[in-house]
Amino acid sequence: MSVYQRFITNEKIRRMTVLLSIIVVLFLVKSMITTILLTFIFTYLMIHLVHIIQRFIKIPTGVLTILVYALVVYLIYLALTIYVPLLIHQTVDMIQSVINFYEHQPKDADPVLQYIHTYIERNDFFEQLQNGASIALGYLQDVGKLAVAFTMSFILSFFFMIEKKKTIVFSKLFLKGEFAWFFQDIYYFADKFVNTFGLVLEAQFIIALLNTLLTTIALAAFGFHQLLSLAIMIFILSLIPVAGVIVSCVPLSFIAYSQGGIKDVVYILLTILIVHLIESYVLNPKLMSSKTELPIFYTFIVLLLSERFLGVWGLIVGIPIFTFFLDVLKVKEIPNHPLKE
Repeated sequence: MSVYQRFITNEKIRRMTVLLSIIVVLFLVKSMITTILLTFIFTYLMIHLVHIIQRFIKIPTGVLTILVYALVVYLIYLALTIYVPLLIHQTVDMIQSVINFYEHQPKDADPVLQYIHTYIERNDFFEQLQNGASIALGYLQDVGKLAVAFTMSFILSFFFMIEKKKTIVFSKLFLKGEFAWFFQDIYYFADKFVNTFGLVLEAQFIIALLNTLLTTIALAAFGFHQLLSLAIMIFILSLIPVAGVIVSCVPLSFIAYSQGGIKDVVYILLTILIVHLIESYVLNPKLMSSKTELPIFYTFIVLLLSERFLGVWGLIVGIPIFTFFLDVLKVKEIPNHPLKE
């Protein structure tokens, strides 16, 4: 038996070689990683959405896909023309109100506020804030790149959904032929990836939505303004497991203190604690199940490493990718929940 044949028959070495090849290719095209991830996320969510709708309404997949994507485009148009300007206005007002509060504190302010004011003056906080804003404006070009990646991913997912059956049939042709073993192993990892990465990411999105809803309702009850910008901030931070909750405490506490003093800060911290407890003991066991259940120590280590290698994306997809590797290495197997087709 030749070396090549022994390599083909050794499933473990062969699959590890294929997996390393995939990682190398992804590293070489890392500039496209945003487009790749967004395409996967859009396609995964659209497949699920179409299946859910077809349970209640029997509409051909092609027609339903066009209707869903047209609705998404219309919602994006509404967001860009109505809600984005409102969001920008609310964000500017929120930042300005906090700055005005700390710049013009009352003479009878409590000791905590006086200490914060003294600390801010001593460290030229507002000058640093202005410099930071200038730097942020310099990153506007990154927003343009993200918009291009978003558009390309949206179009790619649309074309896949329109010709889903044809694309799947054509893709299965690669499973036959002289190098079928290579594509069969890619299919094996792709199936694992969709099962673990997709389900964990879906659970993270649902948890983030519920966290945002509960926290926003509480903020509205406390009389907070600029709820739209706060809700978006909470949702984005909620996508980051564990750490997002901790990070959200900082800006919310500052805003709460500027509106109602220590009392509102205590209310906010209690609200975040209650939401976190609901997430930990109700949402995570129900939605995550056996998908992750990672210790907090491992969660933070994974977030630190994934942010180092994948940037901001790593904070969102780090845990799902780590779960994928746990499944592949059979450290902790994930129950299979395959998509139709």
